[in-house]
Amino acid sequence: MKTLSVLLLVILFTAHSALAADRPNVVVIMADDMGYECVSAHGSKMYKTPHIDALAASGMRFEHAHSQPICTPSRVQIMTGIYNNRNYTKFGVLDPGEITFGNLMKDAGYNTCIAGKWQLKGGFEGVKRFGFDRHCLWQLTRRPSRYPNPGLEIDGEEKDFKNGEFGPHLVSDYICKFLEEQKGSEKPFFVYYPMIEPHWPFVPTPGSPDWDPKMWRDAKGEPGGYKDQKYWDLMVTLTDDMVGRLTAKLDELGLRKNTLVIFTCDNGTYTGVKSKLNGKPYPGGKGSPKDNGTHVPFVASWPATIKPGQVWKELVDFSDVLPTVVEAGGGKIPGKIDGRSLLPLFEGDEKYKPRDYIYCWYERNGVRKKASQHVRTARYKLYASGEFYDTKEDMLEKKNLAASALPDALVPIHKVLTQALEPHLAATKAADATQNAKRSAGEKPKTDKASKKEKSKKKQKAA
Repeated sequence: MKTLSVLLLVILFTAHSALAADRPNVVVIMADDMGYECVSAHGSKMYKTPHIDALAASGMRFEHAHSQPICTPSRVQIMTGIYNNRNYTKFGVLDPGEITFGNLMKDAGYNTCIAGKWQLKGGFEGVKRFGFDRHCLWQLTRRPSRYPNPGLEIDGEEKDFKNGEFGPHLVSDYICKFLEEQKGSEKPFFVYYPMIEPHWPFVPTPGSPDWDPKMWRDAKGEPGGYKDQKYWDLMVTLTDDMVGRLTAKLDELGLRKNTLVIFTCDNGTYTGVKSKLNGKPYPGGKGSPKDNGTHVPFVASWPATIKPGQVWKELVDFSDVLPTVVEAGGGKIPGKIDGRSLLPLFEGDEKYKPRDYIYCWYERNGVRKKASQHVRTARYKLYASGEFYDTKEDMLEKKNLAASALPDALVPIHKVLTQALEPHLAATKAADATQNAKRSAGEKPKTDKASKKEKSKKKQKAA
């Protein structure tokens, strides 16, 4: 009997180890303020992004991926898989009661790490609450420089760098070290990399002619301004280089084959940046629900599973990321989310049915009565206000097709979108009271007080 028990334990342990070995590692990269027009794989002649292009060539590139129009709304949606109408409170905050992909991947047995930009409050305890074992973050407890001579929060400590260091390089180094530590681990890993770059301030980068290692060395906080387009090309190149550095480390460690890497961006490019795509002007649209504010790069590469060189022309949005990575990791997907897993698509399931439409609720500061709402196909967009646009022919939405009688050919799609919008409007109305109460109460994580106490103790020690 004893021998049988031991044998059963060995079988269970072996099965568990095999399951862990089969599950992929997962890396989600999200650049900051870099629209669809900034990737050369999309046809850009102004920017060169060889590493992002290579990532796309090794897997699947999505032509109709949409984020939220600005950073915090996108961060909340990508991390929770829920549309903003049901869980967004205000700018710079993630409701402490939310469950993120960090929580779900940790529950599924993953080692978890987040590195890059936070901007969601909650202090050091907030990072742990949302499921991350390790962190290297900017804008967690303060807002110092993010680029030259930066200040970062690393595994529970505020650290300042004053010897010519560069923030994105430090973050990349931290992730690469974390990856090295995972080599040979019995557990798979999940890395969420919400990049600091290429968001303004646009500054010279290390190795460029105007780079100054003393820049902002004595600054107490991050200086404003620096939004001129002069160094924008450098910032795009920096972003691409950091993607390349990460994928090269995965290759070096022999981890690349069974690692799902998703690359995307949190919203359109800053409005002061003027670009061209396929010979046409393409102004930055950050902060706008128009296509130049939400149309973003989206690439998925997983050599062990996704066939290379694929282009997906159907819709995907940020709510789809959580169910995708959680299902890939063998975790439990919450029932209340809005997203749909892309895993069957990655695995080549011919029965996979693409989305008919996607939905967007947007108001930067969470003011419910001011929110913009729309549903859309890859081409047509219908707002709750009644405005109706052909985004293929009219990206900047200058011609409201509903301002006069619709052509017969557009009546069917207008009807489909009208019907699609109704349940979302109802969900918004149902959530109004709860979300308004949270917002008006200024609900903050309890750990904000703890974070202040931590700062006070550090000041006392320094004194």
